[in-house]
Amino acid sequence: MTSTLHSPPVATLLTHLFADARKTDAAVLAPFSALSPEARADALHRDPRAFYASVAEAYLPVSEELGRLLYALTLARRARTVVEFGTSFGLSTLHLAAALRDSGGGRLITTEYEPAKVRRAKEHLTRAGLVDLVEFREGDALETLRHDVPDGIDLVLFDGAKPLYLPLLRLLEPRLGPGAILVADNVRMSPDFAAHVARPEHGYIPVALPWEDDDCLFAVRVG
Repeated sequence: MTSTLHSPPVATLLTHLFADARKTDAAVLAPFSALSPEARADALHRDPRAFYASVAEAYLPVSEELGRLLYALTLARRARTVVEFGTSFGLSTLHLAAALRDSGGGRLITTEYEPAKVRRAKEHLTRAGLVDLVEFREGDALETLRHDVPDGIDLVLFDGAKPLYLPLLRLLEPRLGPGAILVADNVRMSPDFAAHVARPEHGYIPVALPWEDDDCLFAVRVG
């Protein structure tokens, strides 16, 4: 059986979106990329909302490799409840929703601060025929994920404002199911999150994924 991820319209749409992301983000992020790593981290942590507003036209997507991993993990877990922090234009959302479709359905709750990005993501999920699996929540994730999040979360993707990774994990921890999977992109920008997950008493088995163009953390909830 051919997977939803590798079939039209999803595969065709992702090819287009990744290509547009490479072109768009190179231009939008050029001023930020010219800064030193220290200056970039300072700009991000000093005022995350101002930073993300300044690059609102950028996709800031997961890599294609991480997208495939998200699909595979969701499918292997036979996930029914997935939470995504940082929808952006919906590239990671497409991978997660495709896996839910191929494993028999489920609920993907995704949250995004920028209204224009929510609109674009909804358009993309509609074009892909996957929008019925996705619940879009617009606004501050510490508020949008505070209520009406079911118990037994199977997988959480952290790919929004890095200073919020740990507060959001603490908010969602009571809702995580046994064996829940955490995936955090650009985790070097959230060292407190990485440190929390690394402490055995917090009940996770973490594995760093030091890919060339990505720094990701994968963890499984065991306690």
